[in-house]
Amino acid sequence: MTLRIHQLDAPLGAEISGLDLSQSVPEGDFENVKRALAESGVLIIRDQGSLTPAQQIAFSRRFGPLQIHVQHHFHHPNYPEILTISNIMQDGRPLGLSDAGRYWHSDLSYVAEPSLGSLLHAIELPGEGGDTLFVNMVAVYDALSADMQARIHSLKAEHSYEARNMQQQQKSGELRPGLTEAQRSKVPPVIHPVVRVHPETGRKALFVNEGFTTKIIDMPEDDGQDLLAYLFRFSAEERFVYRHHWRPHDMLFWDNRQTMHLATPFPQHYRRKLHRTTIQGSVPLGPA
Repeated sequence: MTLRIHQLDAPLGAEISGLDLSQSVPEGDFENVKRALAESGVLIIRDQGSLTPAQQIAFSRRFGPLQIHVQHHFHHPNYPEILTISNIMQDGRPLGLSDAGRYWHSDLSYVAEPSLGSLLHAIELPGEGGDTLFVNMVAVYDALSADMQARIHSLKAEHSYEARNMQQQQKSGELRPGLTEAQRSKVPPVIHPVVRVHPETGRKALFVNEGFTTKIIDMPEDDGQDLLAYLFRFSAEERFVYRHHWRPHDMLFWDNRQTMHLATPFPQHYRRKLHRTTIQGSVPLGPA
């Protein structure tokens, strides 16, 4: 098969054809995929129906070490590198994280070395709903006024997983487990620059999200919360958003260093199941 990359008529994203991830991807094609990810932010790789969890892990690992999600309850039973996202109940317990991503976020922005990228493979899809929205955070930064860019240029912000998990518990109840002391020790709050420089392209991106960013460092609480609220609202404007309508066996691959995303709801009488692998990135660097 010949690899083809088609840019979407959207604020970000490209569709890839001629790629079978169940087979060993040639080095040349791999480098093209890596380059396309940095350039486009989101890659859609269609028709991956024969892909196994082990093969997804093997392809993901070519980009770097994989991160194990702190919610160990929802790991694939045979592969802890895979987080199961699903509303399916099994023996009275949720098979996967059923309320994952119902807010704008960048995966694992709450750890010291946030994710380079995530790969999400559609195993079962609902008959309607369940789209995933993506934002081009480079375009968001570029669209900010010069005064706002200057204001946030050297700022830092705190990111916390526990704060979000507690909010989700209030909404989802027992479907969203609390953290044990051991889990909590793995995800202490971290501090990252508000503006992040992409390590491959050198482009600046806004690096805050409503899911995990809790406060601006060294700024009065009210001022910091007002600033974050403005940045959250601005980032979610429709001009920056690509809506992905899932097809059976899609693989989505997105760059967490320059995007954020949100899972839209769907009728819960439909089954949904996806497998996610997450690639470790590097410590975010700001413009300074």
